[in-house]
Amino acid sequence: MTMLPFSEACERNKRPILDVLLRAFADRRHVLEIGSGTGQHAVHFAANLGHLTWHPTEQAKYLADLQARIEQEGGANLRSPAVLDVRQSVWPIRSADAAFTANTLHIMSWDEVKDLFSKLAVILSADAVFCVYGPFHYEGRYTSPGNRDFDRMLKERDPLSGLRDIRDITREAERQGLLLKFDHDLPAHNRLLEFVKAPA
Repeated sequence: MTMLPFSEACERNKRPILDVLLRAFADRRHVLEIGSGTGQHAVHFAANLGHLTWHPTEQAKYLADLQARIEQEGGANLRSPAVLDVRQSVWPIRSADAAFTANTLHIMSWDEVKDLFSKLAVILSADAVFCVYGPFHYEGRYTSPGNRDFDRMLKERDPLSGLRDIRDITREAERQGLLLKFDHDLPAHNRLLEFVKAPA
């Protein structure tokens, strides 16, 4: 059996996130996950949301480890992972009624964040739900000293990355017809933003 990469953070946060998704995705059928990472979230959420099909994705350089975890631990409703870079013009899934991403917006550049929302606006069906998990600013203010230090580390590594302000995220989402419905307070100074696609 292949030794798989393991994220302590994923292991800690998967239950609080699932508590939100159990309601948010209760009547969903197909969920596109953007940036599935180690696959721990995908395996856990798909196993506990057996009524839907979970579609994991990742950049090509990370795909092999994700594929290995899904082969070892995935159930029937967890699809084989597809390559996805938010900048690519054609995405691997053409239609979904839900999407999820965790800890990705602060890794992307702002242009990539805008690409993410604009592409989702095309593939998400009417009344679709999009859930975004991670640390964020509120009007430029950090929610904890840890988030401030994390943001500094991100920007030292890549000046185009860094924690995003919920105000900016919400504004960009609205431009693409995605309206913030809930802002959930989760452990360790993280949030889960729940957007709903407005009727056309």
